[in-house]
Amino acid sequence: MSFHTAYRAKSSDFALSSTPVNQVHCGDAAEVLAGFNSGIADLVITDPPYICGYKDRHGRTVANDRNADRVMPVFGEVYRVLKPDSYCISFYGWTAIAEFTAAWKDAGFRVVGQIVWPKQYTSSTGFMQYQHEAAFVLAKGRPDRPNNPIPDVQPWHYTGNRHHPTEKSIDIIKPLIEAFSQRGDVILDPFLGSGTTALAAALSGRRYIGVELEQKHCARARQRLDAI
Repeated sequence: MSFHTAYRAKSSDFALSSTPVNQVHCGDAAEVLAGFNSGIADLVITDPPYICGYKDRHGRTVANDRNADRVMPVFGEVYRVLKPDSYCISFYGWTAIAEFTAAWKDAGFRVVGQIVWPKQYTSSTGFMQYQHEAAFVLAKGRPDRPNNPIPDVQPWHYTGNRHHPTEKSIDIIKPLIEAFSQRGDVILDPFLGSGTTALAAALSGRRYIGVELEQKHCARARQRLDAI
């Protein structure tokens, strides 16, 4: 079996060991995480559905992107599986900021920072031209501050969304991993998509746990991980 393993989770798969690392678990994030022991992840980096009904120019959509009730409860499980005094970095959709901040607070997180990625192009146009992405840095407990803090404005790298309709670049995730974790740490992404966080973790000398709902994206994540 490959070092980078992907499979579709069944109910029996949720009785996992305390270290289900270097695997992509395909299933509902809240259900999969509920089967993990507490305190197994050193850092969470995730890009959940923005609850905005996104559709790209090819008609591709994101599962549960109109259903906050299937997204927000995941953060309670994320908090539980994180080690004490650790960080979670979560992208978010500004139109659902009230739902996201409430979910993070209810889970037990507190906001300690925000990161913004300005774009050189317009993603969409509404009341204004939307030209940035953002994430909040959330703390569980009182984690140590990074040894080498990164600026809160980071360069954006466009992927072309080849593998996923809202694909983030390895080049924007890797600096987060290197700033907020140590080599050998376990990086969790409960909304893995096509595998970017897991790839960035592996390329940074970290271990990873990925959870993704859609089978097609689980398969693509496996392909990408097997290729490194």
